[in-house]
Amino acid sequence: MTKTPYRSVLAFSVAIALAGCTVGPDYQRPEAPQARAYAPTPIATDTASAEGPGGEAQHVLASMDIPGQWWTLFHSAPLNGLIDDALKHNADIEAAHAALQVAWESVYAQRGAYFPTVNASANSTRQNDANDVASGVASNADLYTLTTTQVSVSYTLDIWGANRRQVESLAAQANAQRFQLEATYLTLTSNVVNAAIQEASLRAQMELTRKIIGEQETILATLKRQHELGDASDAAIAVQVAVLEQSRATLPPLDKQLAQQRDLLATLTGRTPDQPIDAQFQLDALQLPSELPISLPAQLVEQRPDVRAAEEQLHSASAQVGVAIANRLPNVQINASLGGASERTSQLFAAGSGFWAVGATVTQPLFDGGSLKHKQRGAEAAYRQAAAQYRSTVLGAVQNVADTLHAIDADARALAAAERAEQAAEHSLDIARRQLALGDLSESAMLNAQLVWQQAALSSVQARAARYADTVALFQALGGGWWHRQDAGSVASTPALRPR
Repeated sequence: MTKTPYRSVLAFSVAIALAGCTVGPDYQRPEAPQARAYAPTPIATDTASAEGPGGEAQHVLASMDIPGQWWTLFHSAPLNGLIDDALKHNADIEAAHAALQVAWESVYAQRGAYFPTVNASANSTRQNDANDVASGVASNADLYTLTTTQVSVSYTLDIWGANRRQVESLAAQANAQRFQLEATYLTLTSNVVNAAIQEASLRAQMELTRKIIGEQETILATLKRQHELGDASDAAIAVQVAVLEQSRATLPPLDKQLAQQRDLLATLTGRTPDQPIDAQFQLDALQLPSELPISLPAQLVEQRPDVRAAEEQLHSASAQVGVAIANRLPNVQINASLGGASERTSQLFAAGSGFWAVGATVTQPLFDGGSLKHKQRGAEAAYRQAAAQYRSTVLGAVQNVADTLHAIDADARALAAAERAEQAAEHSLDIARRQLALGDLSESAMLNAQLVWQQAALSSVQARAARYADTVALFQALGGGWWHRQDAGSVASTPALRPR
């Protein structure tokens, strides 16, 4: 008989909650960019080519999808193994996974407000009252024990949808964190590939520098023989020695950079610098992908993790406006309790020992010094801020792709020109070397031929490495194919978050 009012009130409360409205703006996704290209005039889709590894022509294809493991297109088993190692042991990946769990646990915790709060309590009191005021409940004794047990239920009606908007906001933040996880994956893999390319470039520059030093040592020996015959001056030998020592001086900085690259690779793969890495990289062992993908700006905003994260932040800010509005409206809370009290524990559930109470509280803010009003205005300003940040992120993403496409085209032409310059300089140096041996060339002309070849050869190596780095930059700028990853924790495991 005592349960009927409690059940009626709870049913009434749930009915009101379900019938409640949700105040604030309903989120709508921003429109995709209307741009159809990345430059006022068409960017070349076929690049220039050059001889040797890294000189292959590349073709930009709109029909090509981006593989989830795009780095395998470089066809380097050591690189693939190193990236697998990094994905398993990198601390940033582990931290991003933990942050994602924190975000979703916050969502689940907020969802708990959809349901009533139920608490059970038991209280036993031994009490001695003065004789002249003792009531002793039913026994009229001044010394007695009173035991009370009860179940309390509290439920706040979500009439205006404040809790629903809060859950919506937290879910959007959790989705943003999922895209942050994908961005962390993309940044890590790109950094590992770029570090490997830089290592390969440094090794090539060091090998070339040693070749240059050997060439200069040969020329110095020739000058010394001519000096013994009276055909070369002390000044010529001194100049050649200076050039040789300058070349030798360039080796330690290259060696330092190579050691730092190895330290970077160790850190990216979760190692300390004293732990060895078996993989070593050479430019000749890396294959430049001949086909490259491209996406329209409208597709790009679906593929870039940073853009998707910015959109989820916008969604969260939109929901917070609804929360701020709901906080200014009446709040209804239902409270109910059911229990029993008796001097004897055995009589707690006997007839006549039970009690119940049902109540409702309606709260309407009347005066708070303008706090709630300004919180709403702040939420609306935060929404406008998030919208502007989203537009800025989109523009930055489009610029990133455009810059990379320009770099791919220009650096391909630069490598072709650098190779032609190196071949011409090497041919000129070969002629000068023979003329010097015959005494038909001045020392200054020989020195000039050396310097021209040295600069052309180093420029060729650097241009070759730039093409590999440009390719990495394009895959990164296009989002890295995260929608093809199906491992636990990836955004691709949630269909609603994949590119539409």
